[in-house]
This record gives sequence, structure tokens and C-alpha cells, in this order.
Amino acid sequence: MAGSARILFAKQALLAEGWARDVLFELTHAGDIAKITIGAAQGDAEIAAGPVLPGMINVHSHAFQRALAGCTERAGPGEDSFWTWREAMYGFVSRITPEQLEIVALQLYVEMLKQGYTAVGEFHYLHHGPDGTPYADVAEMSERVIAAARMAGIAIAHLPVLYGYGGFGGAPLGAAQQRFQNNPDSLLTIIEKLRQRHRTDPEVGIGLAPHSLRAVTVDTLGTTIAALQQGDPDAPVHIHIAEQEKEVTDCLTWSGKRPVEWLFEHMPPDKRWCLIHATHMTTEETKLLAHSGAVVGICPTTEANLGDGLFPLEEFAENSGRYAIGSDSHVSISPLEELRWLEYGQRLLSRRRNIMASPTQPSVGANLWKAACSGGAQALARNAGVLEAGMRADLIVLDDNHVNIAGRRGDDILDGFIFAGNDRVVRDVMVGGIWCVKQGVHGFEQAAAEAYRDAVVELLS
Repeated sequence: MAGSARILFAKQALLAEGWARDVLFELTHAGDIAKITIGAAQGDAEIAAGPVLPGMINVHSHAFQRALAGCTERAGPGEDSFWTWREAMYGFVSRITPEQLEIVALQLYVEMLKQGYTAVGEFHYLHHGPDGTPYADVAEMSERVIAAARMAGIAIAHLPVLYGYGGFGGAPLGAAQQRFQNNPDSLLTIIEKLRQRHRTDPEVGIGLAPHSLRAVTVDTLGTTIAALQQGDPDAPVHIHIAEQEKEVTDCLTWSGKRPVEWLFEHMPPDKRWCLIHATHMTTEETKLLAHSGAVVGICPTTEANLGDGLFPLEEFAENSGRYAIGSDSHVSISPLEELRWLEYGQRLLSRRRNIMASPTQPSVGANLWKAACSGGAQALARNAGVLEAGMRADLIVLDDNHVNIAGRRGDDILDGFIFAGNDRVVRDVMVGGIWCVKQGVHGFEQAAAEAYRDAVVELLS
């Protein structure tokens, strides 16, 4: 480790072992937590102006969809569903340029940081030009997204998407899907370029995302994952799965198996995997996934917006399943709203309250925040999610004067933070030892918003 770069003092902080008072964080020049001292005097340390928490991790993002949020809320001539929304999204995605993608992503990542996200998993399938022709740099669109993340200061796990087919069993791609197309060789070329270019940056990780079982075959899936993990055995693998009932029905028609069932037979997930949505599972599949060590990436506001359904969280948690949250289509960029609806969905299903509490942890807010941080860190293969020595210094500072947490201590802070309203309570945000947000302000937010407005006007014209 490098020598100590700064010392931060917090009157209250949520550490790995729980809440502590009068905490000194010694941080290295490299952005790690070198040492934590409890019950310390503040001395000449920098003072956190409120309770300190580990930063939240957003495991599932499609950055370009930030510019589409709010544009698909008009009824069509028939019944609306995920599938009709997808057609609207295809029309939008056919127009976006590399320059516009970077502008949209920067606006998104600034917003994420201000809300308390410190890392993002970018599930990136927008690879090529509108007609499917690769750019001169085949990693052009990936580099635009990574550049936006680095400018904003958010840590990123970039997940280039394997998207080779238009339906189960190797059906051909549609015209609107040509921008997404890659075979294993071309996708691995992108991944290798990104690895080489960003290998020394601790805030950039590279993984892989098979888009869905609709978009791969057993051969392309196996080949790509084997090559990925030969180069990096710990690289994260994310996949959309069992998001809609039609997807389950189509998978049964094709293979005689449900999507999660099929995946475990052919490519069993382990702790490196993150299954996105996994909304429609049987009890047997739920237990199988919970016991595998893989993480489920749940995106409650997007799943509600698209009418997907509700993940069986209570049953999954009872089997020690690990979960994280994502903002997906970015109809909301608030981790509080994702966590609230994670809990509220279960309350509506069971018609009971305080579902995600436990005998050893009666605070719903504390359970949700800690579980989502831990699961998110695992899903992005990031050394974060908890505040302890040796971890990245990814943390947020709440506004001690905010009415939603006034007079609260310990887990009561998290319950007030998550369940007492929608006001922004996050004051300061640090990623890898660097302040990205101070007193609620990001240094690039005004310039980012101005460029974003111009880009959206052009895209929607």
C-alpha cells in the first residue's frame, strides 16, 4: 500500500461490524482504506459532516436509455408490454451517435453519484453503427461510456454484451438489432482491447454480458465465457434471464426447460455471475439460484415500468440468496426508490410489513442497504461494499441536518434515509479516495446538463 493520503473523521459510521462512533479512516494515495480506528479523537483530520455509509453499487445500467426515460408512457393501439416497449427502444437506439452516447452517459453518471451510487455495472450492447458496421475502433462505443464514467468519477465494471441471435435456438437477428451483433471472436477482441487500455485503472473493470438465452447458443455462450475467464478467472458475467413470462414460455417451447433451469444444466452460475431480473422462477429454481452463490440483480423501478412482475425476494432471502440493485432503464436513478420498492413489492405480495427484517436484524433499512452493497460489490468484482481496512474508499456522507435523519442514530438512520421520503439526503460522495460530490454538488453537473439537453433535443427531434 502507498503511504497515507488523508485522514477522515466521522462521528458515526457504518463499518463491517456495525455502527461505530468517533471513527478515523486512514486512506492511502491509491484510494484504499488503510486503517480504521474506533473511539478516536478527531485531531486535525478532515471531518465528515454527517453519518458515513459504504456507497451503493448499481449493478445494471443501459446508459443510453437515460435519454429515453419518460418517452414511452403513451398507450399504443394494442396491449402494451415489455415487447412493445422494446420496439420503441429500437427506434430510439437507431439514431444515437458515439458523441451523444458519451454525453448521455456523463449526465447519467453524475446523477448516480449525487444519489449515492459509487460504482456501476454497464451492460453495454450498443456496439456498432446504425447499420451494424463496426466503427474504425471496434471498441468505440465502449470507450465512450468508460470515458464518461472516468470524467464523472464513478467506478465502472464495463460488460460488453454478446448478442448474436434474435431468438431462442439461433434465430436470425432483426434489422433493428444489427448495432448489437457480435460473435465470440469479435466480442473477445473488444474485451481484450479494453483490458489492455484500462488495466492500470483501479476504477475500471472489464467483464462480459451474454445478453440473454435468446441472443446466444450453448456453443457461443460456452466459448466466450471460457475465453473470458482464461484471461481473468474472476471477471464478472452478467445475463438477463426470466424477465418476462413470454420469455419463459418461449424457452420451454424451444428446449423443454425454463430459462434458469436451462442455464444451470448447461452453464451453472457461481459467485462470478449476476443474473439480472430472474423474475419468473419456480420454488426449485429459486432455491437452486440462492444456493449457487451467484447474485441476482433486481431492478424494481424498471421491472415495474415494464410490467415484468415481482422477484420472489422473501423466498430467495430465506435460502440465503445474495442480491443487488440496478437502475436499468433509468426511469429512476435513486437507490432509495429501488430499495423501497424491493421491500414494498414483497409487502404487496404477502400483505404483511417489514418483510426484509430478521430476528438478528430488525431494521429493514439496514438489511437492505448492507445486502445490496455486499451483493453489488460481488457482482462487479469490486473490492468495496463495506467499510473496512483493505477495501476501496467508496463512501457517502449523509446530511446530518436533514429532517429525514434528524436525531437518529445507528440503524434508525438507514430506516429514515430509505423510508422517510424522496428528498436528497446524500451530501458528499467519495470513490477510490476522491471526492466526486461535495455539499450535494458535482463539479461537472452544470456542463453535463447543458450538453445533455442539446443532445436530447437532437435525438428526439
